[in-house]
Parts: sequence; structure tokens; C-alpha cells
Amino acid sequence: MERDLNLELQRLDERVEETGRQAEAQQATFGPISGRADVGDGSISVEVAPGGLLTDVRLSSAALSRGPQVLAQQLFDLAERATRQAGASMHAALSPVLGEGGEQHLASLGYQPIEDDEEGEPPGRVTRAGWRSPR
Repeated sequence: MERDLNLELQRLDERVEETGRQAEAQQATFGPISGRADVGDGSISVEVAPGGLLTDVRLSSAALSRGPQVLAQQLFDLAERATRQAGASMHAALSPVLGEGGEQHLASLGYQPIEDDEEGEPPGRVTRAGWRSPR
């Protein structure tokens, strides 16, 4: 039996369009997705987009007095935690619409679910903007 390549391509195109519509609906439901992290005293906070692009950094005068090496390390650590949070939020928003194989695709992009206590930090040290998974 000969396969109709045009028909298969049309069906694939329709599935891609439908997945795109569902992803847009999910994004509208959840709003902008980002990750936030701060130090316990609030003197340093960062916000990142999924993938780790810094979108906001806030430093108090106390943070600036710590010295450049300490400050740089804290910023790096916070950005890394915020990136994991943004990835988890992105995973939660998109995994329902990607269907079979979606989990693996998201994981390949670094978007994986994490537990809030996985960070090993006291509660409140890392916060997530956007969607928060129900428990």
C-alpha cells in the first residue's frame, strides 16, 4: 500500500498547529513564566526567564559590602536556583499539551519538575513566580 505523503504532512501540520494553540492557551492561563531566588535576608534577589536569562537583579547596600567574589558567587548560585525554578514552571505549563514524548523533550531543554524542598534551603529562600504546582 502506497503512503500518501501529502496527507501525512497535512496531518502532521494540523497536530503542530493544535499543539501550538494549546501551548498558547496554557501560557495565557499561567501568564509569564519566570524563576526567582533570593538570599534569606532579602539583600540579593534575581529573576530569570526560562533558560536562565536574567531579567531582574536587586542588590541592597548590605549585599554590596560583601566584596566582589562573595557577591559574584551568591549571584551565580541564585541565578542557578531561579533557572531550575523557571524550568520547573515551564515543564508544568507545557507537559500537559506536548503529549507522548513531551516529558523527554522538555527534559532535553532543561525543563524538569523539582520538589520545592529539593534545593536544601529553608522555606522562603527560593520563590517561584508564575505557576505554582498544587500539592
